[in-house]
Amino acid sequence: MTAIAVQAQRLLAQRRPQRPFLESFIRALIIVCAALALVLSSVSICDGHWLLAEDRLFGLWHFCTSSNQTGTHCLRDLSWAQVPGLAVGMVLARSVGALAVVAAILGLELLMVSQVCEDLHSRRKWAMGSVVLLISFVLSSGGLLSFVILLWNHVTLTGFTLMFWCEFTASFLFFLNAISGLHINSITQPWGQPRKF
Repeated sequence: MTAIAVQAQRLLAQRRPQRPFLESFIRALIIVCAALALVLSSVSICDGHWLLAEDRLFGLWHFCTSSNQTGTHCLRDLSWAQVPGLAVGMVLARSVGALAVVAAILGLELLMVSQVCEDLHSRRKWAMGSVVLLISFVLSSGGLLSFVILLWNHVTLTGFTLMFWCEFTASFLFFLNAISGLHINSITQPWGQPRKF
């Protein structure tokens, strides 16, 4: 009976190798920060109001004007903003931003699965998740950059809304988590290999 228990413990030890606490903690922090970036980016894209210029509010989905007499009036037709190429450019900006969120969801899922289902392919899943987060950073940055370029004549540093800064922060966190994930994967040993003391 004891021989069976010892053999079962060996099989379990081979299936779920032990990792140092610090490595597990850093990987968990990367996952939490990636989730935070995903939430920030999702809220920012869904709200979409990114730039306030005098009495006009420019967004990914709407263009709003406000006055004391009529209050706030929002239009889905961005051509009313009288900015050349804005309607077509915003389609690109919001499409790229939405793709960044989708990529971030996939990357976060790969990171989480690599930690929950520990097997021989966990390190590969972690690396793939980090690369997908890096792609999310590129897409998110592209959306931000295209928005700023389209509205360059109206841009002021104080005109950017909280939602714009949420997307900026999310983009930075996507980059930071992707690089950190790739780095920790490169400096740690594969979990199945015996460690030398």
